[in-house]
This record gives sequence, C-alpha cells and structure tokens, in this order.
Amino acid sequence: MSEMLNFCGEVGVMEKPPKKQVRLFYCVECEELARKVASHCESIQLQSINWRNFDDGFPNLYINDAHDIRGQHVAFLASFSSPGVIFEQLSVIYALPRLFVASFTLVLPFFPTGSFERMEEEGDVATAFTLARMLSVIPISRGGPTSLVIYDIHALQERFYFGDHVLPCFETGVPLLKERLQLLPDANNITIAFPDDGAWKRFYKLFTNFPMIVCTKVREGDKRIVRLKEGAAEGRHVVIVDDLVQSGGTLIECQKVLADHGAAKVSAYVTHAVFPKKSWEQDHPFAFFWITDSCPHTVKAIANRAPFEVLTLAGSIAVALQI
Repeated sequence: MSEMLNFCGEVGVMEKPPKKQVRLFYCVECEELARKVASHCESIQLQSINWRNFDDGFPNLYINDAHDIRGQHVAFLASFSSPGVIFEQLSVIYALPRLFVASFTLVLPFFPTGSFERMEEEGDVATAFTLARMLSVIPISRGGPTSLVIYDIHALQERFYFGDHVLPCFETGVPLLKERLQLLPDANNITIAFPDDGAWKRFYKLFTNFPMIVCTKVREGDKRIVRLKEGAAEGRHVVIVDDLVQSGGTLIECQKVLADHGAAKVSAYVTHAVFPKKSWEQDHPFAFFWITDSCPHTVKAIANRAPFEVLTLAGSIAVALQI
C-alpha cells in the first residue's frame, strides 16, 4: 500500500484523487459512442442538445440545462464526417466554454483533413491547417485553454498547426489492437506490417515486441506498385497497420504482396475507417479487418459484416476525459 508522511510527520495512506465529474455532450452521430463512454465511468454524465434546423437549412440549436453546467467540467464528442455538419458542431463547441464551465474538452477522434497537411505546389490548400485554425479560436473557459483529444492524427507535425488557445492531446487506438491480438489462437505467430514508410514512422515504436515488415510503393510506368521492402512474411499471420483507410486499394495490394511472400494469413487494422462512396463493399481478402468507431457512419454501415470487427474507443475516451 502506498504511504506518505502527512504534515504532522506521521505515516499516512496516500489516497487516490477523486474522479473528475464530467458532463459529456455529443453530436447526433456519436450518440452510441457517447453512451458507451458513459458506461465506462460513472463520473461521466451525458447531456443533450436539440439539433434543429430553420426552414432555410441553417442550424437552430439549443443546449439543454445550460445553467446547470456552470462550474462543471464539460466535454463535447464531435464527428466532422462531412463539411455540412462542421458548422453546427462548431457553433456548439464555441458556445459551451462561454457558459462559465470549469473546463472544456473537445474529443474529435478523427481529424478528417489530416492527410491534406502540406503544399506540394503553389495553389494547393492545406485544409488541415485551416481546420486547426478554426479549432484554435475556441473561447477559453474558466479553466483555461480547451483540451483537444484526437486519435492517430495522420501527421504528427500537425500538432504545431494549433494555436495557444487549444491544447492538443494525441492518443492512439493501437492498444486496442494489441489487446485483441492477444486473444487470437495464433497470438505467438503475429508479424506487424506497414504499407509504407509513413505508417512505419507513426507506429513502429508501439510494436517493439513484434517482428515487423515494411512495404513500399514504387513507380512502374504510370502505375505505383507495392513491394516488400524489408522483413519476412513466410508462415506468419501478418497484420497490416495504418492510421486510416480510404478506398482500401493500398491495403489490398499489400495483402497480395504478403501472400505472395508466403504469409499464412493477412489481417488489417486502421484507426479510422473512412471508406468514402461505400468503398467498404468491395471484397476484402483479409482474415480480420479491425477498425475503431472513430467514424460512426462507417461503423453503422458495416455492422456484422465480415471480415470487419469494431474495437471501440469508448474506454480510452473515458480515461482521456480524466486528464
């Protein structure tokens, strides 16, 4: 038992600090995830918003019990799944810290513009920087700058896009994958693969106890071909790890290369399953395809559809709200 000296010089028991009581608001599409978060911690209380629209389509919003959240720790669970929902959610996000709350935390599991973080030629618009600027002007609450929780952002340098009025807290969904891998019958035969050097740089330090494979893309004429750069796949259950998936084409090409090099089976994991235009409908040649619920629309669309399996961020978010 942990002990400490009290001010009288006596030995006393070090007590754990009480859990922070959090009032959690959420957007419409995150309701299921918000309920899961609340179920993980009795100190998290769900709050509601009336998400209405005027006849012209613009938001007509109302924060229920606004007077009751004065002096409380408040959080908002957001999903910027399309440009059309960003405005209404930003309206709420800007309003909540101004209601005399003790602190404000914004949980945005998926930072949707993360892959558009740089200019390759004059005229390109780095929309990741634009969104970061929009979040950087969230009003300061009584407790100071907003805490911004994001999972597996595409480029780590994007933390420097945010201004001083927001404190980015970058989390990862990888521990969920590692817990799941331990439950597999072939848990001792897992090799982690990365589809390119970028994924390796983002994640390799989280898999130091696993053999690793790195793939790369090379140009052959007008095509970009995936090849195995280093590592051995023969006889192994290889799990491809990346931060997000769009069409899934790169992951499928990686699977083919790994199978050609003798992999016993190939699975995939991504934190953010974007899958625009229902690209999840194509055949996926994976034993397992693990995703998180950072993109609620995708989770709803692929429910109970093999080979997909959802690893929920709810427990991790509940812990992050106690920071």
